Amino acid sequence: MFRNKLAQIVNHKAFQATVITLILINAILVGVETYQNIYESNKAFFFYADQILLWLFTIEIAMRLFATSLPSFFKKGWNWFDITIVLTGHLFTGGHFVTVLRVLRVLRVLRAISVIPSLRKLVDALVMTIPSLANILVLMSIFLYIFAVIGTMLFNEVSPEYFGNLQRTILTLFQIVTLDSWSSDIMRPLMAYNEWIWIYFVSFVLIGTFIIFNLFIGVIVNNVEKTNDNEEDLNDSKPVTKRELAKVEAQLDEIKRLLNNQEKTPY
Repeated sequence: MFRNKLAQIVNHKAFQATVITLILINAILVGVETYQNIYESNKAFFFYADQILLWLFTIEIAMRLFATSLPSFFKKGWNWFDITIVLTGHLFTGGHFVTVLRVLRVLRVLRAISVIPSLRKLVDALVMTIPSLANILVLMSIFLYIFAVIGTMLFNEVSPEYFGNLQRTILTLFQIVTLDSWSSDIMRPLMAYNEWIWIYFVSFVLIGTFIIFNLFIGVIVNNVEKTNDNEEDLNDSKPVTKRELAKVEAQLDEIKRLLNNQEKTPY
């Protein structure tokens, strides 16, 4: 009985809205702490505000724990995530861990992911993409290595600051993949030495940015759609309630009564 009432409270929209509000307050306090003049003059306020929020999060997790059975609670990875964040806050509370504690407060903002279902669904979809993304990363690494070796051989003497060795060339190619000033800062100065150099850069941009990055996006979108389909299937396969069974039984009884009346009626 107590567990059922507690479950109603925990699953209520007002409870979830309160938790999200506390997470936002925590995020705002963490942001304000970055202003040293404000933080230094209000250290006590920030410390006690953090302690209050930490214990409120602890109570919230304890309520969710008692509202469900232990096996089902610990089967969910998001619950482990919430417990880990709160426990680290308790472990590093103290004068010797002030800097660590301030850094860990930022991590509590991530709890918004575990509280908001839509964000949780998106992260679950991203986790599902990891096996597929590994294959794409291998493919991208192969092309990156090939173009890095070619670029180092071609441009190490002309532009040593970008292509002086393999490490610098790989870093330069990462910059090109992000499309960060690759044309004006890297390609066009080199075209002064050879006008056909654009073939190397344009082909790398086409392969690295437009093809492989689109593969990343396609895999992620595909897994998000799979997650939505699985959720719809679960909603469609909800168990039949007692009220629905009672309606079906009433309809069957009505059909039986009509059939009996029809049999008794003389032709």
